[in-house]
Amino acid sequence: MSAYLLLFASGFIAATLFPASSEALVLTLQAKGYAPWGLFIAATSGNTLGACVNWYLGQHLVKFQHKRWFPLSPGALEKAQRQFQRFGSWSLLFSWLPVLGDPLTLVAGVLKVRFTLFLLLVASGKALRYALLLWFGVAVFAE
Repeated sequence: MSAYLLLFASGFIAATLFPASSEALVLTLQAKGYAPWGLFIAATSGNTLGACVNWYLGQHLVKFQHKRWFPLSPGALEKAQRQFQRFGSWSLLFSWLPVLGDPLTLVAGVLKVRFTLFLLLVASGKALRYALLLWFGVAVFAE
């Protein structure tokens, strides 16, 4: 499997409700000499697509929120909805944050945020995060 495809998959999984991270892999591949633009595109697109899955699940699975297998407890879902309504759609720019970001994208689906707005804000936030991470990697690995 190519390193870029592995990074795409890692970014995708990290954006879902599964506990995972893609940052270490980004920096490891960068240190091994992989092209920063390729890393940026693979990580950002995989992470954004994973968030889109959360949005879709929020749209369609909310009717099962009281089932034991539902990924968020009723309290966590209610807290995320309050936070989302407090800060609005702009909060999706922070969907890259650990712990908070993944439920935020699910709640955006529950609250029926328009997909085009969702995609624009989530992709922008995630792209900025990976751009800064790669910039940091350049500064560290250039020496």
